[in-house]
Amino acid sequence: MTATQSPAQQYATHEVANQPPPHSPYDASADTALLEGLRREGAGWAEEDIRRFGKLAGSEEAQLWAEQANTNEPVLRTVDRYGNRVDEVDFHPSWHNLMRVAIAEGGAASPWADERAGAHVVRFAGSLVWGHTEAGHGCPLSMTYAVIPALRHQPDLAAVFEPLLTSRVYDPGLRIPTTKRGILAGMGMTEKQGGSDVRTNSTVATPTGEDGVYTLRGHKWFTSAPTCDIFLVLAQAPGGLSCFLVPRILPDGTRNTFRITRLKDKLGNRSNASSEPEFDGTVAWLVGPEGRGVKTIIEMVNCTRLDCVAGSSATIRKALVEAGHHVKYRSAFGAKLIDQPLMRGVLADLAVESEAATTLGLRLAGAADRAIRGDEGEKSFRRIATAIGKYWVTKRAPAFTAEALECLGGNGYVEESGMPRLYREAPLNSIWEGSGNVNALDVLRALAKEPGAAQALMTELSLAHGADSRLDAAVTRLGTELTALATDLDRAQRQARRMVELMALTLQGSLLVRHAPAAVADAFCASRLGGDWGHAFGTLPEGSDVTGILERALPEGS
Repeated sequence: MTATQSPAQQYATHEVANQPPPHSPYDASADTALLEGLRREGAGWAEEDIRRFGKLAGSEEAQLWAEQANTNEPVLRTVDRYGNRVDEVDFHPSWHNLMRVAIAEGGAASPWADERAGAHVVRFAGSLVWGHTEAGHGCPLSMTYAVIPALRHQPDLAAVFEPLLTSRVYDPGLRIPTTKRGILAGMGMTEKQGGSDVRTNSTVATPTGEDGVYTLRGHKWFTSAPTCDIFLVLAQAPGGLSCFLVPRILPDGTRNTFRITRLKDKLGNRSNASSEPEFDGTVAWLVGPEGRGVKTIIEMVNCTRLDCVAGSSATIRKALVEAGHHVKYRSAFGAKLIDQPLMRGVLADLAVESEAATTLGLRLAGAADRAIRGDEGEKSFRRIATAIGKYWVTKRAPAFTAEALECLGGNGYVEESGMPRLYREAPLNSIWEGSGNVNALDVLRALAKEPGAAQALMTELSLAHGADSRLDAAVTRLGTELTALATDLDRAQRQARRMVELMALTLQGSLLVRHAPAAVADAFCASRLGGDWGHAFGTLPEGSDVTGILERALPEGS
C-alpha cells in the first residue's frame, strides 16, 4: 500500500457487494391486513394517525433509539452517594425517548379516557406498529393500561389516579404522584414460591387502623419497571388474598419502603428493568374488598393478555419485514432470493402466519372495546378468545422468528442485524401473564364456569360456515371435542393444549375466510386445517397463490 493509493484501492478486499441497503427508514404501517382490520373493527377514524405513527416507528431515529435502549441496559442504584437508600433505576436517554413518544401517541392508558368507539382498537394497532422499535418499554405501557379496570374497584383511588394514568404526558422521576403531569403503574403479583399460583403468596398486609390503609411485609419475585409511580400488589390480608395500591412516594413526599434486591438478568427484554422488591412496613391502600384480590385483578389480566398478543404479533410482523427486505436484495446461485421458488414458499408461509396473528389480534381488540362499552355478547367472546389468542399467537412467535432469521442466513445471526434481539424477545409473551399451561387451563375454566363462553366462540365460528369445507370440518371436530371433554375433566386437562390449538386455528381460519383475500384464506385452511402442511414453515400445499400472498404482505415501503 502506498500513500498515493485511493481508499478503494487500499481496501479492495473489503469491497461491499451483494448486501442489502439499510432498511430504515421504512413504514411499519405498510401492512394491508392491519389497516383493513383497523377499519373493520370500528377504528378507521384513526388510520391517518396510525400511518404517521408507523412511519415514525420505521424512521432511522426510532430504530436507533431501539438499538441503544437494548444495548445500554438499566442500572440499579440502591443508595445515593451519602449512603441513603434510594432504590432507583437509571435508563439510557433512548428508553425515555421511546416512552415519551409511545405515551404521547396513546400507547398507555389514554383509551380509557376516550369516549370514541374503537379507541382501544387504535391503541392495539399503535402497538403493532410501534412494536417495530423495541419491546422492553412496552411493559410499563401495558401495565399502566391494564391497571385502570382494577383500580375502578376502589372509586376514591380511581378518582385521584385515573386522570394521571390516562395522561399523554411522560413525566419520569420519583415524586409525589399527584404533583406530576402523568404517571405510570406497575404490578407486583408473583412470589418466588408460587409464580402464577398467586394464592400461595406470603406477603402479609396488616391493617393500620386507618380506613383502607395497611402496611405490607414480604417480597415479590418479578416486578418490572420498578420506577413506576404506583403498583398494584397482591398480599394476604386478614380476610384473605387482597389487592393493594403501593405508591413509591407517599403523599407527604417521603419514600415508601420499596427495596430493590436486584434486577433480573433476562434472556431478552433487556432494556426493561425487572426487579425483586421487598416490602417492610410499606404503606398500601386496599383496592376492592378484602379476600377478593384475584377477582379485582382479573380484568387487568384480560388487558395484559391482549397486549401479549399485540407484542407477539408485532414481533412476528417485524421479523417478516426484515426477512422480506433482505431477500429482495440478496442474490445466491445466480438469482435474487426473492425470485427463488423455495424462498418464496417460506416467505409466503410466514406471511400467512403473520396475517392470521394480526387479524385475530385486531378482532380481540375490537371485542375488548365493545365489551368495555357494555356489549354482553362480546364480553363472553372476549373472555375465552383472549386466552385462546394469548396461548396460540405467543406460542407461534419463537418458531416464526427463528425461520425469519434463517432467511438472512449468517447475517441474521449477527447482533447488528437486529434479528437476535427479536429472537430473544420471542418467547417472552408466552411466559408473561401465565405460561401456555396456565392459559390452556384458563380456557377450560371459562368453558366450565361461564356458559356463554363456548356459545360465543361457536357463534363467531358459524359466521364463516359454508365458505370452506376444511374449516367446516375442523369446526365440527371442535364441537365434538367440546362435548366429549365436558364429561371427562381429567381428559380435558390432558388434552387442553390440543383443544385450545384447534380453537385458535378455527378462529383464525374463520376470520381469514371472511376477511382476507382467497390466496391467504385458502393457503391457511389447506395447511393449518386441511392437514396438507409439513412440520416447518415453507411447506404450503402445491397450488398456493404464493405471488398473491407476497404482494399483499410485503408492499413497497414495508
